[in-house]
Amino acid sequence: MKKYTYVWVSLVILVFGIIFVPKIVDRISSGTIVENDRLNVEHAKSTLSYITLNGEKKRVPSFNLINQDSLAISNSDYNGKVFVVEFFFTSCPSICPIMTENLVAIQNEFKDNDQFGIASFSITPDFDTPTVLKAYAEKNDITDLDWHLMTGDKEQVYDLANNGFNIFASEMPDAPGGFEHSGLFALVDKEGYLRSRKDDFGNPIIYYRGAITEKQGENDHGEKEQISILKEDIKRLLAE
Repeated sequence: MKKYTYVWVSLVILVFGIIFVPKIVDRISSGTIVENDRLNVEHAKSTLSYITLNGEKKRVPSFNLINQDSLAISNSDYNGKVFVVEFFFTSCPSICPIMTENLVAIQNEFKDNDQFGIASFSITPDFDTPTVLKAYAEKNDITDLDWHLMTGDKEQVYDLANNGFNIFASEMPDAPGGFEHSGLFALVDKEGYLRSRKDDFGNPIIYYRGAITEKQGENDHGEKEQISILKEDIKRLLAE
């Protein structure tokens, strides 16, 4: 009986070898296995987190403001676009020039993509009129038609910053320029949801540091630049 069992097992192994081994060898030779594994790993790495609040995915809040060309701009103007959000002011003597430099670099990276945009909200709307914003745009080579520098009702802007996007902005007489803000960028997908990559512990980073350039690498506090990863994540959302 054992003899016949051995014969049967040997036959199964032989059939397996004849049918499957050549296919496995072909896949290894063509790099299919390696390529598929690599793509699976890349897909896992490229999945960006949704930002959630009270268990719900956070969307871009509604807004209606005026841009540098005196045109009315609302959140609906960004429908179907991946875009970056910032809060700034043109007379800022500290971090805003660096933030603008970084956003111009991002603008230039995606200048040929009509599915990308930038939303810049002034936290000094009384001073930053459309005329002032237009001059600021020209001075800083802001050319993308989907980059809107916005001004309008002050209460709306601050509610948008602190409650809508949860990006801190406040009037502070002792701060440089009289205003304090975080210098963070928010990333929004085509459906209007806030997204970000995860940190080394698996938690969403939520926002991207906007006040450190790629060239700087890191600031005096040892915080590393995040513009390079922001560019990567914009590409990932554009590809979704």
